[in-house]
Amino acid sequence: MAGPVEQNANKAILILLLAQSVLIFLDVSAKWLSTAGLPTTEIMFARYGIHVGLLLLLVLPVRGWSLFRTGNWKLELARGLCLLGSTAGNFLSMRYLPLTVTGALLFTMPLMVCALSGPMLGEAVGWRRWLAIAVGFVGILVIIRPGTEAFHPAALLSLAAAFFGALFGIFTRKLAGVDGAMTQQIYAGGIALVAVTPFAITGGWIWPSEPISWVAFFMLGTAGVGGHLLISIAHRFATPATLAPFNYLQLLYLALASWVVFNQPPDNWFFLGATIIIGSGLYIWLRERSLHKTTTSVDEAAER
Repeated sequence: MAGPVEQNANKAILILLLAQSVLIFLDVSAKWLSTAGLPTTEIMFARYGIHVGLLLLLVLPVRGWSLFRTGNWKLELARGLCLLGSTAGNFLSMRYLPLTVTGALLFTMPLMVCALSGPMLGEAVGWRRWLAIAVGFVGILVIIRPGTEAFHPAALLSLAAAFFGALFGIFTRKLAGVDGAMTQQIYAGGIALVAVTPFAITGGWIWPSEPISWVAFFMLGTAGVGGHLLISIAHRFATPATLAPFNYLQLLYLALASWVVFNQPPDNWFFLGATIIIGSGLYIWLRERSLHKTTTSVDEAAER
């Protein structure tokens, strides 16, 4: 059974921060396998194959076939395809860009979530938040620097991944209170696995050649299912617009991992652009809190 939608922002934020600390192992593992020469489709297959395998092994015996019972299969399908698109764009861009750049561009998701919350969730987005979205776009330009030698087309893949990730967050919120977290996970992983399997099988399979690569191979799905399970739970207690800015903590983890594991330290342009993007995202969050408090005060006054 799906738990009811509740409003507990502090609880949701703590769960999300835990999720981000788990998901860093997913990104590092994917980057490691990319540098080891494994095809992107194979990396995605490992990501979702282990994801689905763990759920079938550990959850299906407890939940039975109710694990697959959904209250909105169309939303589950759309959410699974969005996760697939986000993963594909992210993993492909990792072949050509440092984790710091792919991470920073992925963190345009809060801006995109804010922009999409109006038409998709019916939330009002005023001119101040639209201005913050525009400022965040400036931060993107600072990092990718189009028209210069520093620009790499793979940056567009990261932005596409962020867009699909924003849609994923929107659909996750729509499914809160409709399907339980485990059901959301089995559909998201299963849909992506079915879609990518034909390409993985025919794309030239390469087995990992080193023990550390095998660890990364299995860490993909384990970290993925754990992190996204926690994200699904977090969205039951708060809206995407409230949670999205707290994803920025993962950007610090990515910068450290890029430096320590892959010897790709962030440059000054990264710090400048990331600061602009984070600043605009945090403004959106503060504005969201201010509007929520105002609405709550008006409602309380009306009840008196």
